Amino acid sequence: MQSNGRGRVTVIGGGLAGTEAAWQAARRGLVVSLHEMKPCRFSPAHRNPDLAELVCSNSLRSADPHSAVGLLKEEMRLAGSLVMKAALETRVPAGKALAVDRELFAREVTRAVEAAPAISIIREEVTDVPKDGLVIIATGPLTSDALARAVQGLVGVEYLHFYDAIAPIVLAESLDLSRVFRQSRYGEPGEGDYLNCPLDRAGYEAFVRALLDADKVPFREFEEARYFEGCLPLEVMAERGPETLRFGPMKPVGLTDPATGATPHAVVQLRQEDLERTMYNMVGFQTKLTWPEQERVFRTIPGLERAEFVRLGSIHRNTFVCAPEVLLSTLQLRKAPNVLLAGQISGVEGYVESTAMGWLAGVNASRLAQGREPLVPPPVTAHGALVRHISTAASRGFQPMNVNFGLFPRLESRIPRKERGRAYAARALAAWEGFLGQTLPSC
Repeated sequence: MQSNGRGRVTVIGGGLAGTEAAWQAARRGLVVSLHEMKPCRFSPAHRNPDLAELVCSNSLRSADPHSAVGLLKEEMRLAGSLVMKAALETRVPAGKALAVDRELFAREVTRAVEAAPAISIIREEVTDVPKDGLVIIATGPLTSDALARAVQGLVGVEYLHFYDAIAPIVLAESLDLSRVFRQSRYGEPGEGDYLNCPLDRAGYEAFVRALLDADKVPFREFEEARYFEGCLPLEVMAERGPETLRFGPMKPVGLTDPATGATPHAVVQLRQEDLERTMYNMVGFQTKLTWPEQERVFRTIPGLERAEFVRLGSIHRNTFVCAPEVLLSTLQLRKAPNVLLAGQISGVEGYVESTAMGWLAGVNASRLAQGREPLVPPPVTAHGALVRHISTAASRGFQPMNVNFGLFPRLESRIPRKERGRAYAARALAAWEGFLGQTLPSC
């Protein structure tokens, strides 16, 4: 990864998108300055000084290559993604999902970036956008106020925002395993990748009442509750109706409690957080409850009566631009084409999607530095479908988007529903193979 001296790029933000962008730019001959404000300053959600810290969940979602997000992962793997390599090396059991040991994952990405001779890591907060040279802004959902104001002034339009919540993590040894059963849904073979806390009707109804009555962290005067539908706080879901949680994160479908031989009325699922099975994540339990109330309410769940919480839930602002107004399909700012955006600030949602935008920003920064035209992935690919959406969607009410087959161009022929994922994937990977030839490092 020695630089050939053909250009430089400044990458702001050492999360998933920033590290991926820096890695890809360096692979293609650029000298990279990667700016990360930790440990000089931590956001409200970050704790680990390593790069690529995962703060919301340790799951990168489905590993099925015939799902949209699984296809995006496969495209990234084929493209030499640093983040995907680290994820596969540090994965933990999670059924059909790709989940990682978050500590080992961050450590592995940090080790790789620190060892790259063309990348210099500068541990300081950036409060303004550099005026000269190529810049990739990948500061994510927790962009500092100072830099957010600088970027807002640069794009010339108002930022949009919503609030993203973090689920609690419990210590495994504090669980009452006599009340919890290990099982995956629908009797998948093996011992099961999830721990399940079963609730009967009375227990579920009491839990919902306690949840609704609990104290929440109030919004500050300048805040407005605009949540991403794919990551609603638990109490917001409960406010929509007493049965909402039973058809959401507490759905019991496909599970059988061995103690009763029947399907529970509701369940709380716990997903393995690390390789040693010392910690478990409360799946879907992102919340804005105060920390004392979280401990009180969540300990009413069977098996969690004496739970020791390694991390309690919290909620934070997610800052992103109205991408259709400010971004080209190459991820360059319309008003400042020397600046590229990557990650969630660009208008995508999710770990994998953010990393994918980091990959493309790194590739295009290298091409711009070499006087070549930046690239746009084919729209039939997962990368291309995402880029097309954020750059061409309706501006009014724009919200960050996870990758899904609804963003892809329709298939040319009618295919049975159960075969469509396979058809989308085959078409995408054929186009992706051809596209990758244009992105190969020239050094």
